[in-house]
Amino acid sequence: MLLVVYLVTLAPDVTFWDAGEFIASARSLGIPHPPGTPLFILLLAAWARLFAFLPYGVACNLFSAVCTVTAAVLAAALVRSGPRLERGRNDGWYVMGAILCAGGMSTVRLNATETEVYAASMALVGITLAVADRAGRSASARWRVLTAYLIVLAAPLHLSALVAAPVAVYLAASSEDGLVDWQTALALTGVTIAAIGGGRASLVLGLVGVVIVIASAPLAGQMWRSIPRQTPGAMRLVFVSLVAASAVLVLLVRARHDPAINQGNPSTAASLLEVIGRRQYDVPGLWPRSAPLWLQLANWFEYADWQAALSLGPTPVATLGRTAFTIVFVGLGLIGASAQRGADPRRWRALLLLFACGSIGVVLYLNMRASPSFGWGILPANATREARERDYFFVLGFWAWGLWAGYGAVILAQRLRVRPVFGVLVAALPLALNWTAVTRRHQPEASLPRWLGEALLQASPRNAVLFVEGDNDTYPLWFLQQVDSLRRDVTVVTVPLLGARWYNAELARRHHLLPDREADIGAGIPVTAAIAGRARDLGRPVAASVSLDEQTRNHLGHDWRLWGLVYVEDRSSDSGQTSAHGIAIDTATTRAWARRIDGWIGERRVRGSIDSMDDYALGLLECPRLSLLPQRTSAQSDSLASLCNHR
Repeated sequence: MLLVVYLVTLAPDVTFWDAGEFIASARSLGIPHPPGTPLFILLLAAWARLFAFLPYGVACNLFSAVCTVTAAVLAAALVRSGPRLERGRNDGWYVMGAILCAGGMSTVRLNATETEVYAASMALVGITLAVADRAGRSASARWRVLTAYLIVLAAPLHLSALVAAPVAVYLAASSEDGLVDWQTALALTGVTIAAIGGGRASLVLGLVGVVIVIASAPLAGQMWRSIPRQTPGAMRLVFVSLVAASAVLVLLVRARHDPAINQGNPSTAASLLEVIGRRQYDVPGLWPRSAPLWLQLANWFEYADWQAALSLGPTPVATLGRTAFTIVFVGLGLIGASAQRGADPRRWRALLLLFACGSIGVVLYLNMRASPSFGWGILPANATREARERDYFFVLGFWAWGLWAGYGAVILAQRLRVRPVFGVLVAALPLALNWTAVTRRHQPEASLPRWLGEALLQASPRNAVLFVEGDNDTYPLWFLQQVDSLRRDVTVVTVPLLGARWYNAELARRHHLLPDREADIGAGIPVTAAIAGRARDLGRPVAASVSLDEQTRNHLGHDWRLWGLVYVEDRSSDSGQTSAHGIAIDTATTRAWARRIDGWIGERRVRGSIDSMDDYALGLLECPRLSLLPQRTSAQSDSLASLCNHR
C-alpha cells in the first residue's frame, strides 16, 4: 500500500534543491557536493539503467520510493509483538499500523517521492537494524560481522545512517531476553567510531575506533568461531570495515576522469579527504551553539508539528487543526511505547534509542542555525539562518515515533474492543492528512524546476557564460544539460562556488575562463569580473540570471539587456526600449518568453508550503511579463530585481 501511495504522489520530473544534482551525477557517474555520496550515486546509476524505459528523472525518483518501502518492510523487526502476544491473531495488525503510520509522516513521504539520499539512507538503516536484530537473537558470528559491515557502509552512502548506529550496536549485542554482551557492544562501538572517523576524514577518530576494536580481542575470538584461532579476530573485524569503507575510493577514480559533475575534484588523497570531511563548508562544532539550545529544540518541535496532518496547515505557521492531530498522534505514540515496553522490552529500548538519536541526538550533534521560518522576533534580524528547512535531518526520529503511534492505534482499538482494522485505519490517517501538502504531482510546482531551467538556458545566447545565484538555478540546469542534452554550449557559473579553489580551477581547466594561477587574476579584481573579462576575450556572450543580485551583476558589466529570464551584456548602441530601471529590454524576445511562460503556468498558482522555493521560482518566471508592464516610478520599484524575485 505504501508503494502505491508513493507512486501516485511521485515527482514526475526533477525537483528543486539537491535532486537535480544527484540525477545529473548519476547520469554522468559524477561527484555531487561533499561528502560526494559515492555509493548512493553508483546505486542510483545502476537502478536507472534497469529502468531505462522510464524517463531518467522518474526512474531516479522511483529509487527513493522503493528505498523507503524497503525500510518500512524491514521496520517490522522493531515492532514485532513480544513473547506475550506472539500467539495472538492480531500480530500482523500491529506491524501494518506501525508501518503505514511511519511511512505516512510528511518528511518521510517528501524524501520518498523525489531523488533524495535520505531515502537510501533510511533503507540502509532498515537493513542494518534488521540484521542487528537477527544477530542479537541468534548470537551468530556471521550476522554480527554483517552488522559491522553495514554500519561502516554508511560512510560511502551518507553519514545520516550512522544516527541509527547505537541502535544497531544495542540490538546486535543483546539477546532476546535483554541480556547484553558487553564485549560485542564494545567491538561494534569501536566500528561505529571508526566509521564516524572515516566519514569525517578524521584520523584521530578512526584510530580511536580501531584501538577499541582491538581492545575487544577476547570478544573477537568468540565472534569468529569459524576462523582459525591463530588469526586475530579483531584484525578481521578491521578488515571488514575497510572493505565497506573502500567504496569512497570511487570518488578518487572518477575524479581523475573529470566527469561533468565533479564537485571538489577529489583526484588526490588530500582533496579526497577535503570532500569526505566536507571542509568546503563551515561545519559547526558542538560548541559554541549556532543558536540557543532551547531554540534549536523548539525548532524540532516545529518540524514535529508538520508530520501527521500537514495538509491542515501547509505552511510553517501552526494551525489549530494540524496541531490537534499532532497531539492525537503524540498520545497514540505514548500508548504504543507503553504497550511495546510491556510486550517486548528489548525492541522498545531499541526504538526509544532510535527516537532519542534521531531527535535530541541530531539537535546536539549538528548544532544548526535557526531555520528560515523560526526565531523571528527572538534572534537578531540579521542572524545567519539555514538555507532551507532541515526537517529531513530528523527523519529517523519521526519514523520511530510513527512506528509507535501506528502500534498504539491498533492497541487502542484492541482496548476499545473494536476490530483491529479500525486501528490500522487510524494509523494510516497521516497518509490522507498529508496528501495535498506533500504530493509532488500538483501543478505548477511539479514542473517549475524544469521550466525555470529551460527558461534560463534557452534565453541565453549561443556559447554564453551564464552566471547564476545558487543551488536552485544551478541544479535544474545541470539536470537538463546532462540528462536532456539541452544547451550544453552554455557554461553555467555558480557564483557562490567561486570561493572554492577547485571550482576556479575547473573553470580554468575546462573553459579557460580563469588563469591557471589565482595570482594572475590581478589584485583587487573580483573573480566574477575576471571571468567576464576572459569570456569577452574569447568572444563569448556574458549573461546573468535575473536572480543574481545587482552588486554582483555590476561586477560583471554595466550595459545589460533583458532577454526573457536573463540579462545579457549589450555592447551595441541600439539598446532597444530602456526601462525606468536603467536596464534595456529586448521587447520582442522578452514578450515571446512572457507568452511561453504564460502558456506553461496559465492561471495556476503554487500551494501554501513549508518551502518558499516554489513561490520564489514563480516570481522569477513572472519577470518577463512584469518587465513589460507600463512604466513604474522609481519610488515604487527601482530595479527589475525587485519586480522579478521575492527575496
